[in-house]
Amino acid sequence: MDFQSPLLAKARWRPVEFAVWALAFALPLIFPSRSLMVSEVAIVALFAMSLDLILGYTGIVSLGHAAFFGLGAYTAALFAKHIMPDPTVGLVVATLVSAVVGAVASITILRGTDLTRLMVTLGTALLLLELANKLDWLTGGTDGLQGVNMGPVLGKFEFDLFGKTAAWYSLTVLLLLFLLMRRIVHSPFGATLKAIRDNRLRAMAIGIPVISRLSVIYTVAAAIAGTAGALLAQTTGFASLDVLAFDRSADVMLMLVIGGVGWLYGGVIGAIVFKVLQDTLSAVTPQYWMFWIGLILVLLVLVGRDRLFKPWTWFGTRRSAGSAKP
Repeated sequence: MDFQSPLLAKARWRPVEFAVWALAFALPLIFPSRSLMVSEVAIVALFAMSLDLILGYTGIVSLGHAAFFGLGAYTAALFAKHIMPDPTVGLVVATLVSAVVGAVASITILRGTDLTRLMVTLGTALLLLELANKLDWLTGGTDGLQGVNMGPVLGKFEFDLFGKTAAWYSLTVLLLLFLLMRRIVHSPFGATLKAIRDNRLRAMAIGIPVISRLSVIYTVAAAIAGTAGALLAQTTGFASLDVLAFDRSADVMLMLVIGGVGWLYGGVIGAIVFKVLQDTLSAVTPQYWMFWIGLILVLLVLVGRDRLFKPWTWFGTRRSAGSAKP
């Protein structure tokens, strides 16, 4: 009990968090024309947090996390098109499929160095990308999977053109899975993950089952990434090869660089900053918006993330800037 008390204290919600989440759910009413943007930010924030589970809390470097995101997107789209248009059931199916594939793929990250894992995870994503491209009779190939019509959420809430339902649907799933991830990282299980991240050999020496811990958290992260991909396909009614592309994995890595790793709200902040910058800069300079994002990343390295985003300390304890990976 003494060991769990500090963990429970970290998991306790602060008043400002309730206000922030309430504001997030109110955004589709305050800015109805930006509801689709709110939905997209919620989806990529969920995707970023799933990567943070393995990168920030466990120390597993991955450049192919889009494999599970894309798998979830295609599973949800195919399920809606050929079996059942119910988005809730499709979301569960996509999550389960991504979890199974993640459990199998976890074998590839149990051994080797960070460089080895980078190559293996990237290779896994590229294999799925090529498979989706070749199976054009199923996935639509380069044209994408079109004609995906989603039913109402819970049989009551129809997806509207303005995206309000999509925004609230995505935010609800984000909040539920955020609570799950928060519970995981602030539990004794999460403490063992941090021990593995800091020193794997020492963790093995004190009796932590490293292999099983890595397999479980990789599976959970894959499942949540698949959920994020399924949300994207369901809210847009479309799935294309873009969901499996390397750019998708690179973008989510940039979000964690901006927001910080080893801290769930880092994925949320990184997603908000990245998507707002992308939307704003691409409207001003469509061809060179990535240059400005690159410049901001350089400033983050030179100035320091903590100096730029001091308010994030309101949301609770996170890893110090000195120990956080870029």
